[in-house]
Amino acid sequence: MKLSEKKQSTFTPHPETEGPIKGVIVDITDLKKRMTQYGEKNEFRFVIETEADDDANDRRFCIWTRGYTPSLDEKAALRKDLKKMMGRDLTSLELREFDMESMIGHGVKLIIQHETKDDRTYANISFIAPDKEKALKPSGKYTRIKDREEKSDSDGSSFAPERTNYDSVDLAKIANDITAWEAVVVHVGKHKGKKLADVDEAGVKILIEKWLPQAKAAKNLEDAGLIAALDELAALLTGDDIPY
Repeated sequence: MKLSEKKQSTFTPHPETEGPIKGVIVDITDLKKRMTQYGEKNEFRFVIETEADDDANDRRFCIWTRGYTPSLDEKAALRKDLKKMMGRDLTSLELREFDMESMIGHGVKLIIQHETKDDRTYANISFIAPDKEKALKPSGKYTRIKDREEKSDSDGSSFAPERTNYDSVDLAKIANDITAWEAVVVHVGKHKGKKLADVDEAGVKILIEKWLPQAKAAKNLEDAGLIAALDELAALLTGDDIPY
């Protein structure tokens, strides 16, 4: 399979702040496989809309947190940052089952600093805490991934937007069922029986744009390997416009 060179991003990072500013959690991203210092991990992120105005786009700025693996272990980054965001540790009941959706609309205060690496500017959250004053309300101009309008193909067919249900069984299955994308065998569509490495770029894009969102919504465990491989390929084909 041949891949095109990534295009340079035109993404404008969140401005640096001199002190804490208000923010509100407006979304949770889908799980996405990323290479970390500890190897490949499935991660998701919180999307925080802040009070800083993005005048060029007539909206507020948003910033993405660092990536989290779906683990509530006491040493996990997610557990530590939830404690910072909430101002308390999780209860024993929450540790047995924590509804990530409960964080949507949660107000926080945060400090944002810039870091430049390889001629790119990254906006990083250096401090985060619960907003114990009058919390910032979402502006309504950010649309959650799961609520985004369905896309249509040229033949009029449509497919659902990407969404993730943070169910512990599914997360465990997806997190542990990752293989190198080249070796993953396609089990659907016209390329059924082929390894992804043998599918042309046009075929892969069709799988990513049409099959992948529907598969994530359906949450069939047998699809987990191909879902993970296509997530990786989507990043390779389009790049990541958000400098985390």
